[in-house]
Parts: sequence; structure tokens; C-alpha cells
Amino acid sequence: MTTTETLQIQSPPKDQIGAIVTGIDVNELGADAPQWQLMRDAIYRHRLIVIRDQQLDESQYVECARKLGRPQVYFQSNYHHPNHPEIFVSSNIAENGQKVGVARTGHYWHTDCSFEQQPLSWTSIYPQVFPHDARGTLYIDMEKVYRKLPDHLRDLVDDAVVIHAGQLRYKVQASDIDRSLQELLDRINEEVPPVRHPAVIEHPVTGEKILYLNRGFSVAIEGLSHEENTAKLAELFEFIERPEHIHEHAWSEGDLIIWDNRFLIHMSTAVKPGQHSKSYRIGIYDDHPFYRGLVR
Repeated sequence: MTTTETLQIQSPPKDQIGAIVTGIDVNELGADAPQWQLMRDAIYRHRLIVIRDQQLDESQYVECARKLGRPQVYFQSNYHHPNHPEIFVSSNIAENGQKVGVARTGHYWHTDCSFEQQPLSWTSIYPQVFPHDARGTLYIDMEKVYRKLPDHLRDLVDDAVVIHAGQLRYKVQASDIDRSLQELLDRINEEVPPVRHPAVIEHPVTGEKILYLNRGFSVAIEGLSHEENTAKLAELFEFIERPEHIHEHAWSEGDLIIWDNRFLIHMSTAVKPGQHSKSYRIGIYDDHPFYRGLVR
């Protein structure tokens, strides 16, 4: 356990992810407080941290993200909070009769923004409204998966390059009415064209090797035929998503959770029909390239 004054960081059990942070109010920490560096280090070491018992309004949430790193403004404005573009809103709740954010986000295995040339370092989630029996997030530690790969799959991914693209996960919005599917695909391809990333990356801080592909955005292994890609990616995803690799975090009131997208792929749990759900997300860039060898 790590302690600085009242802050405590409880490490997870061996071979598990997720440290629990207690004893602090992030609103009371100055930008230069040593606790921020302790929490950054814990994210790299434990993949994910859960800061318990936080009470943040929207401005305070953005300020917290700034103290950890550089907040992202997501490239599609329909996800933005109306007063704070740094906040990505996932919600099925109308406010004053108006739709705010996007419902049913992230219910597939992915890592945030792998379809961008400079992927997102960390993701933070601060839930607002959630059903206690169903709202949470599932995670898979891809460094652990890489170590467990059978030899033929390790031979496949070592030194391979994967193409990532976000078109098929695009959420249709009101401004898309009367546009053809081809027009929509052309626009999303122009905004975020497909990108190339190594299938195995090295973490810029820890040096660990991590399998970097996901069912949501990884569309091809460079150099393979369509038929070979269909078969090989299916085999990889089947191995990655085995139940024994999955860690679930169920939200508690006041949780602020932050994870490293280099290590973890994730998927939201399903919300049952008729249940309300609303969460805030802020993407955060740290001070490092996403992986060793990537030019910032």
C-alpha cells in the first residue's frame, strides 16, 4: 500500500488490475501536489485506478483531468457536453427535452481512439446515473494476453502491422438525414482515415510488450489477403476475449476511474431496456508518446 499524508493506494491482488485510491478529495489538490504523480505511477503499474468518493461538478472534472495531463476534445461534437467540450457524454436521458450526448456507446471490445494516428493515452470515466445491477465496464489486460499467446499466434503478430479504422462504429446523427451511406463513409474516412499501428507495442514508461488490436477498430493485418485476415483476426479475437482474461468493474457512487489505453481494451456492460444511464468521459494525453517509436 502506498501512502502520502491521507492518500492511500491499495494494490490489486497478484495478476489482477486496478488499484483503489482513497483518502483524498481531488478538488483540494493543487496542480503540483505530489499525489498526482503517485496516481500517474499507479496507472502505469496497475493499468487502472479507481479514486473513491469524489464529488465533482463538470468544471471540477475538467480541472481534475488538466492536473493529470492534457484533456482531449473528441473530434465529433455530438458527443460533447454543451458547456464543456472536453467531456464526452454517454447518456440515454433527455435534458429539458433535448438529447445530450450519445446513447449505447462502447458496447464492443475496443481501445479508445486506436483509429487515430496519435491514440488516446488514458480514459477517465465519472458516472452520473447508472442502474446498480448492470452498469459497469469490462477490461482485458493485453500485456497479459500477449504473454499467454500460443506460439503460432505470437509468430503472427510479432513484427506485424495492423490497420485500424473507425467507420463501422460511427453513430448516425441528425445532420446525416438525406445523406447516403457512401457520403457518410467518405466523410468519416476524411475526418479519421485508417491508420497503421504495430500489432505489438512497447509501453513508453514500463517497456512492457503489449498486444495492440481490438475487435472494434482493428480491420486488417497488413500483407494478408481478405480471407487470411478473416480467419486470423477471428482466431486472435477468440483468444483475447476468453472469459478468464476479463476483469469487470461495477460502478459505485462517487467512483472516478482512470485507465491506460495502451494496456487495456474495454467494453461497456449493457443497459437493460427502460433503465437510465449517464456517464461523463474525459480522454487524457500524458507526457509520453503512445508507444516507443511513435513520433509525437
